[in-house]
Amino acid sequence: MFIKPFVALALVLVALSGAAQAQLSDTEQKIVAAVQQRSPAALVLLEKAVRINSGTLNPEGVRAVGDLFRAELDALGFQTRWIDMPPAMKRAGHLVATHDGGQGQRLLLLGHLDTVFEKSSAVPLWERHGDWVRGQGVNDMKGGDVILLEALRALQAVGALAPARIDVMLTGDEERTGRPLTVARADLVALAKKADYALSFESSHRHQGTDSVSIARRAAGGWVLRVKGKPGHSMGVFSSASGHGAVYEAARILNAFREQVVEPHLTFNPGLVYGGTEVRYAEDSATATVLGKSNVIARDAEVRGDLRYLSPEQGERARQKMQSIVTTGNLPGTSATIRFTETYPPMPPTEAGQQLAARYSQASQDAGLGRIELLDPGWRGAGDVQFVAPYTVGIDGLGAQGRGAHTDDEALEIASIERGAIRAALLIYRLTRPAP
Repeated sequence: MFIKPFVALALVLVALSGAAQAQLSDTEQKIVAAVQQRSPAALVLLEKAVRINSGTLNPEGVRAVGDLFRAELDALGFQTRWIDMPPAMKRAGHLVATHDGGQGQRLLLLGHLDTVFEKSSAVPLWERHGDWVRGQGVNDMKGGDVILLEALRALQAVGALAPARIDVMLTGDEERTGRPLTVARADLVALAKKADYALSFESSHRHQGTDSVSIARRAAGGWVLRVKGKPGHSMGVFSSASGHGAVYEAARILNAFREQVVEPHLTFNPGLVYGGTEVRYAEDSATATVLGKSNVIARDAEVRGDLRYLSPEQGERARQKMQSIVTTGNLPGTSATIRFTETYPPMPPTEAGQQLAARYSQASQDAGLGRIELLDPGWRGAGDVQFVAPYTVGIDGLGAQGRGAHTDDEALEIASIERGAIRAALLIYRLTRPAP
């Protein structure tokens, strides 16, 4: 159901981006030159940011990166403010910057300050290897934050920023979102409701030699399966008196999920499975404790899984199918329940998103940087742009290119900073110009 519409959008994008290229205007040529002139300084700024550990659970580090970028935005003429989160949330908060020149369409530019690398991480903060840099969050997504800033700086250098209406939000907990989400993302949603377009600077992907951008991202949620059986001596397993036990019932349910719930762009991963006579789970450490013996029929079993889907309708279909499997056809002597949660809402592909991506692709081609393709949503995780998708038109993947995001080998291609800043600056310029 979802493959054909997405492929159709991709084909339209290729057709549009393959149209006759317009020449860069004099102002746009100056924008490109301004980005190129700043490339060495942009790398210095990136190094400053990456050398600050800003794991989500290190609020002081997140705030320090926020202070660094806030000074850059202040110098560009933005009105900046820091939004604190409630102390119980244990998150640093968010940086918001506003520039209201009073003309053109209003843009919302998105990034995040935190990384997956906490203070205890042994990954080096910064290591340069020729044309690449390895480090904590260098690709996801401090490189994207720098591209955002350099694009704005280039616009200011040629006098094109003054009339623009732009909001910037750099969240401090994208990698481990604070709870409740209604509080953690309330300010982001409020900004989205005022924006004509949202541009997110998460890392870019290259597929078969061509750069790509995302107009769709799958929801990120979860599920917890709890199964009950009759404890007893293992000699009685499968009997009418003892039943099959909780572990066999959990296995039946998981296999039925695999066989019956599969759809394109839908995934459901059982990341943690545990069972025995007694089970416990600690949310704060994501660890399970199990008591049991091989000669005792399991009384309890639990499974904690991930659920990703491309539209609300697909998500609802999946939940209904999974619920039916859990409560129908239970093995003798067992029962089961399942609970679902949603962390990031889905961002389904839209025609308006495709058109925005086509404009980004055209800007890239006009600058001699090649066309941009649509990235299959299965190749990208969840991100903050999904919270704004219901209220405005957004695209993601305008950030740096690299490899190994979220791993010990996370790295960034240095040249992608300049490419990304040129593309973003041209797109922002074209979107914010007052209508003739």
